[in-house]
Amino acid sequence: MNFIPYGKQLIEQDDIDAVVETLKSDYLTTGPKVKEFEDALAKYCDVKYCVTVANGTAALHLASLVLLKKNYKVLTTPNSFLATSNSILYVGAIPIFVDIAKDGNIDLDLCEDELKKDSSIKAIYAVAFSGNPLNQKKLKYLKETYGVIILEDCAHAIGAIDGDAKSGSCTNSDISILSFHPVKHLTTGEGGAITTNSQEIYEKLLVLRAHGMVKTADMKPWEYEMQELGFNYRITDIQCALGLSQLKKLDTFIAKRKEIAMQYDKAFENTIVKPLYSFDGKSSYHLYVVLVDFSKLNISKVDLFNKLREKNIGIQLHYIPINQQPYYKSLGYGNEYTPVMDRYYEECFSLPMYPALSDAEHKYVIKTLIEVLHA
Repeated sequence: MNFIPYGKQLIEQDDIDAVVETLKSDYLTTGPKVKEFEDALAKYCDVKYCVTVANGTAALHLASLVLLKKNYKVLTTPNSFLATSNSILYVGAIPIFVDIAKDGNIDLDLCEDELKKDSSIKAIYAVAFSGNPLNQKKLKYLKETYGVIILEDCAHAIGAIDGDAKSGSCTNSDISILSFHPVKHLTTGEGGAITTNSQEIYEKLLVLRAHGMVKTADMKPWEYEMQELGFNYRITDIQCALGLSQLKKLDTFIAKRKEIAMQYDKAFENTIVKPLYSFDGKSSYHLYVVLVDFSKLNISKVDLFNKLREKNIGIQLHYIPINQQPYYKSLGYGNEYTPVMDRYYEECFSLPMYPALSDAEHKYVIKTLIEVLHA
């Protein structure tokens, strides 16, 4: 059996043809494919505006520049990639880590507790972890009741839906961000996007994405003005051509992920392997995360990772608690009361989950995992 990673892209001939066609065109960057991809994403996510950028981290950075000010207090999750809370630090704001719920997402009830205790808290940065959408009713309640800014980090969750709200629709948030890294649902190589229903936010993002420059019709042909301290966070037409091709197949990709998730759920019934959450049709399953109580076994998590890799299975861990990272500890973090996150970290790991995963590979992963755990 060839090596089976936890995730990877699916690139087909139509994707290659789309990229080659753009390579032969007049525009490799800042051309028509960028706006075409943005419009297609906005339509897919049921949102008014979309700005594509170089990667998901750039999306978070620009979003934070628009939403936050220095010393703003922001509730966020320890269960994410570093970029989520790093983007808060980038703009001089202050992350406050809140424990997770049992489904891996930030506990929005605990967020409300924090808002009741401290009226100076300005924002919530919530992550739709593993593809599991955030509770939209609760987001709406928090926004309306406490007036907080809300960013939805949907890097894992394009195609997920809670009620009538699609991930990225900003139904109950100010901004959502997306990521198109190769392990995500669709890829542009590297790439990301910011969605919003605010024209004001949209226009600010366009300026910040391109060095803070503005060019208007009444200027001389060569003139432009730098009105903000912006960045070169632009995406290329080459990437957007790939993204457009991938977007056409996104629903098929997600359907395959859901099929794999249901098969995993069934295979692990009455075993020591517990899915982070049971299939309910809402998640778009960027990750399939399971929990195992290693205290009941004669194998450690380290040994499990090593033994499975010896058998060509690349499980992964999502995530090490951000507040426990050395840099965050140097800032005074690390002593937060997060018992759910702490236990989750001890028990969690992610199994292979991607559209190209074959039935034979899927069955091999399940069989080998159970065998190694009980060896």
